[in-house]
Amino acid sequence: MTDMYDYADVPKAICATLLERIRALESPHDRDGMARFGINVENAYGVSVTSLRGMAREVLSERRRDVEWRHELAACLWTSGIHEAQILATILDVPALVTREQALAWAAASESWDTTDLLVGNLLDKTAFAYELAHDWSAAQETFVKRAGFVLMAGLAVHDKKADDAAFLPFMELIRREAHDERNFVKKAVNWALRQIGKRSAALHSPALALADELSASRDRSERWVGRNAARELRSESVLRRIERTR
Repeated sequence: MTDMYDYADVPKAICATLLERIRALESPHDRDGMARFGINVENAYGVSVTSLRGMAREVLSERRRDVEWRHELAACLWTSGIHEAQILATILDVPALVTREQALAWAAASESWDTTDLLVGNLLDKTAFAYELAHDWSAAQETFVKRAGFVLMAGLAVHDKKADDAAFLPFMELIRREAHDERNFVKKAVNWALRQIGKRSAALHSPALALADELSASRDRSERWVGRNAARELRSESVLRRIERTR
């Protein structure tokens, strides 16, 4: 592969190069498409996640093992405030070097659901304190911090294959407690967490479905939405077949 960067230079110089590449790929058409999906495009250029992952692969092919360097580069990209640069930062950063303070700062600074979800899926659900963040953030006032808490629950249910099913039972009470939240970006994440936990195994399917039915009967509109949407999927033939295979 042709070396596109001067890797002897400091991360800030590479950061500037990556920001220029993002700007060069600006697509007003794609940015408008992002906006139609509810993405905040105030600081966006309309660059696809696929293109950003391509940039990340180029960097990682040369500096994958230089974790301190990557961590510094990710911090520079995030600080730019550019939508796509922040997504790139979540791909390049190193979970082992992320602190709780950084995790909260980035989650609180997120201004769009997609940045929040990619921050969790690319980075935070691989940290050693992911379960603690999910618990703590489930009660947050900030929309996207709270969303991140429930997206963490959903992501861990799918990706943490080694975890005991019992690790997810405490999340059920958090889902019950917060299902009343009417904010669209929050209630969809609450629903996502309930569905993913319920699909993880036969042992979790029954309590998740019971909670979905309980919420479905609620007088609260948001709780009913969360419950009915989750119950519909958890009772679907495809999910029931998958659950049967886990027995």
